[in-house]
Amino acid sequence: MSYEIKQDGKFKFIEVGEGEPLILHGLFGALSNFEPLIEYFRKRNKVIVPMLPLLELDLLHTSVGGLQKFVQKFIEHRKYTNIHLLGNSLGGHVALVYILKHPEHVKSLILTGSSGLFENGMGDSYPKRGDKEYIRNKTALTFYDPAMATEELVNEVFEITNNRLKVIKIIALAKSAIRNNLGEELNQVKQPTCLIWGNNDTITPPFVGKEFNKLIPNSELHFIDKCGHAPMMEVPDEFNKILSTFLDKLSSPAATV
Repeated sequence: MSYEIKQDGKFKFIEVGEGEPLILHGLFGALSNFEPLIEYFRKRNKVIVPMLPLLELDLLHTSVGGLQKFVQKFIEHRKYTNIHLLGNSLGGHVALVYILKHPEHVKSLILTGSSGLFENGMGDSYPKRGDKEYIRNKTALTFYDPAMATEELVNEVFEITNNRLKVIKIIALAKSAIRNNLGEELNQVKQPTCLIWGNNDTITPPFVGKEFNKLIPNSELHFIDKCGHAPMMEVPDEFNKILSTFLDKLSSPAATV
């Protein structure tokens, strides 16, 4: 499935379907990562995927805060309200910073494999440029099933790590995520929150999901077996079913989570 990438001012994004906005973003930029989710939810929501400038911001603003400001400007520019905000990995971290600053625009929050409390990075050592096998192995660690690290995805990560400036920006984002720990602020998130975690996530392990569940007052936690750091990619059917049930409860007249 190919989607029209719309442009409005400086923002590029996908927007399909009708209904309450469901805004998605995550660490990996490829749209194919979100395709099963987009196709499922476009029948009930206006599904929006902004193209986050993960590697286009200047170095000073290459941070969780810089990405949050971009999302804030995008939402203001497009005048979205009653948003269901979904973030995977670093995208979850950005969603959390956004909801803490602008809770009035968000109806619910969905986090999957989110950073913001604890995360394992690419490891302590960075590969020599051109070490594709190293990149392949590291990318495979994102998933329970190593076959999910397709050639397309490995090439995407390899291209980034082969560019010195992009590597510096990735390191800057990783360091920003570690510095920007939200543990003491999560009790301020009042919106219904759905936490969907892979039981085999090695980057934000299951205990991280449990900690989010403990710290976010109105949250529910779902674990998926045989699943790593990106459930919406690895087990889309189970992910979509959990999220759909959560959204159904919110649209019920006596919605309680």
